[in-house]
Amino acid sequence: MTDGLGGRGRGRRGRHHGIRTRIAGGSLLIAVVVSLFAGLAINAQLERIVRDGTVQALRSDGAQYVFALQTRPDDPLQGPGLGTRIAVIAPDGSIPVFSLPTTLAGQLSALAATREVTIVDAGRATYVLLSQPVTVGGDTWYVIAGRDEAEETTVLVQMRLLLVGSFALLVLGVAAGGWILTTVSLRPVTRLRVSAQSLSGRSTAELLPVGRADDEIAQLAITLNDLIERLRASADRERQLVSDASHELRTPLAILRTQLELARLEDSSREQLLADIEGAERSATRLSALVTSLLELSRIEADAPVGRSTADALDAETLEAVERARFRVASDDALAGVEVEVVSALADRAPDAAATYAVRADDFGRLVDNLLGNALQAFADRGTAPRRLSVMLDDAADLLTLRVSDTAGGLDPAFEPRALERFSRSDATRSSGHGSGLGLAIVAAIARNAGGAIRLLNRPGHGLEVVVTLPVAPVLPADPV
Repeated sequence: MTDGLGGRGRGRRGRHHGIRTRIAGGSLLIAVVVSLFAGLAINAQLERIVRDGTVQALRSDGAQYVFALQTRPDDPLQGPGLGTRIAVIAPDGSIPVFSLPTTLAGQLSALAATREVTIVDAGRATYVLLSQPVTVGGDTWYVIAGRDEAEETTVLVQMRLLLVGSFALLVLGVAAGGWILTTVSLRPVTRLRVSAQSLSGRSTAELLPVGRADDEIAQLAITLNDLIERLRASADRERQLVSDASHELRTPLAILRTQLELARLEDSSREQLLADIEGAERSATRLSALVTSLLELSRIEADAPVGRSTADALDAETLEAVERARFRVASDDALAGVEVEVVSALADRAPDAAATYAVRADDFGRLVDNLLGNALQAFADRGTAPRRLSVMLDDAADLLTLRVSDTAGGLDPAFEPRALERFSRSDATRSSGHGSGLGLAIVAAIARNAGGAIRLLNRPGHGLEVVVTLPVAPVLPADPV
């Protein structure tokens, strides 16, 4: 059964012709169609030319009799030369000259009255006849010249054979030229395919070769190289994420497992059992938050900028994040006395409605949440005073600037260079068991994805100020009407 299916699959693939064959076949078909119509037009033109030549020959055959009647009407008419078909009809109906086929003798009167070219069946042959009236002294003579139509046919056959041969050579030349041109044109594509197969078979940082000519093939190679680099970067991020996640999740999972094993001990008291369950719940909550942050960071790093938001929308997200921070302060005793203030320069003037930023409003809200959350956690861990947390938003000079500053003591100078890395936590945060080390990494990823930047202004012993700047997004081209 498998062989049968494979055979049918190979048969279907075999019926698909390559680009080279399709282009050459298409060129051949076009050449045949064009040659057919051109041949029909040329053949009609040839028939007209040959017929015009026959008429001129008939006029020439009868010209000596027309001249003789007009200049010497009283002289007797001489007989025609060998092979010349002539009949001269006198006004009284007599026929002084006759060299046409005898089968046409009875039709001369009718033929004389016809002044156009006439095709007449003479039994064994078909003749082309031309009647020319000649007026002499008030009387009308008729000079009828004829030629065998086979003479026209012979000439036409020869010319048609020459025409067919010429078109056949032209069609074959077009087909061969199309095949050769396609082969040469597709040679860079073949090199790209071979290079791609070579790259797929080994782990390397090489890219596809780009030709010297700035043509479509070179543009394709550049586009594919960009895709390869993006895929490699995505694969590297995925491997790093899996490595970091496995490392960071190992300890919480081990703690959770230990807590659950302790809860199963038969000699545990009810109070101890409840404490173990509460500890397991906290571990599960931390694991859930860690996984959620990992997924969010992976999404942000993998996505290109897909959202556009106005300054008003980002200002609204900032105010909502501040309200969430104030609610957390009010509901957590460890944050008692923390003052969260917000200063928005946007409230003092109307922002540019046409200016947008390459970030989704909900992502910007998460950015502010993470910055405020980190600051509040620093207050909870260190209990410093005074406890002030300030948020400032401004959109001057084509930049949206967010400043979040606190008085929570700042960062350890040794930790500062690693603060924006994934899963990086200071010793104080790690010992407290809070946080996942992904908050600032998510902030940095959102800022980079929007074309912006993040700066840490650290004042050890005093506090930390985080500055996020986002440039105005370029104007998208209008859709064609």
